[in-house]
Amino acid sequence: MALKTPVAFLIFNRPDTTARVFAEIAKARPAKLLVVADGPRPDRPGERELCLATRTVIDQIDWPCELLTNFADENLGCERRVSSGLDWVFEQVEEAIILEDDCLPHPTFFPFCTELLERFRNEPRVSMICGNNFQQGKRRSPDSYFFGLHVTVWGWASWRSTWQDYDVEMRRWPELRDTSWLADLLQNPVAAKYWRDTYERTYQGEFDTWDYQWFFSWWSQDSLALVPDRNLVTNIGFGSAATRTVDELPSLANLPAMAMDFPLKHPATVSLNRDADNYSFTQICPWIIENQNYYWQLRHKFTASLPDPLRQKVRRLRSKFRGQL
Repeated sequence: MALKTPVAFLIFNRPDTTARVFAEIAKARPAKLLVVADGPRPDRPGERELCLATRTVIDQIDWPCELLTNFADENLGCERRVSSGLDWVFEQVEEAIILEDDCLPHPTFFPFCTELLERFRNEPRVSMICGNNFQQGKRRSPDSYFFGLHVTVWGWASWRSTWQDYDVEMRRWPELRDTSWLADLLQNPVAAKYWRDTYERTYQGEFDTWDYQWFFSWWSQDSLALVPDRNLVTNIGFGSAATRTVDELPSLANLPAMAMDFPLKHPATVSLNRDADNYSFTQICPWIIENQNYYWQLRHKFTASLPDPLRQKVRRLRSKFRGQL
């Protein structure tokens, strides 16, 4: 049976991973496929040929399908190509399932997204449907999904109504930057500092990316992401050929995808699962946690070396200001 929900496929210069992801899309047989491609970088010998080979993968469509393409002649980079490509996607369709060329979905990812796109279509508290679960097997409830803030875009779905608030320039950031907004939202000092620094550097143009702006867009709208209770998409793109995911993270690279059970079990309310979300943060940003643990080890070593009266005084102060140190 053909998939009625449009699928957007973002590709670049990797015909091998593109072919693997396309094969899974082909099994779902979407009635409409929108393909966004970036162009070759002028200083990379052989990349033009790789881009052309990648684009020919979609010539293998062998089912009734309306194909729409948006191919860049020149390289726009991650930020401009993906943001402009998704602008174009949501000009064409009201909602879409979005896959990049290294995000390998389980077959049940498609019906999972389709059902929940319909269920939450008019719910402003839900911004996107994710394909990844980084709970490492921890079940947070009997439900089929929970709601969080710390997610990735390695297979996701959303609506035009949500994307229309996206601002690649993050023009709202200066008004929120020096407020308690992030601290109140995350209630995690380490995460709040990380995201304040990340959003500031993104705003200053230090990153060639589009997804931090996307997260900021719906975080600032008091919205949440929907996260499956098991991983539905495997990122097969870690390695030297990747644009961004060059260094492998053992907990995330090639994380197996599992079948979703149907019928879905829905949570009673749309509310943040803070325990699950904090755990997701430790998985998505493990180097932050490693640095934090190193800091705590150094602090413990330093405290242990103090004379007993001073050590007791430090402990009393630490208890008084716990959560702020």
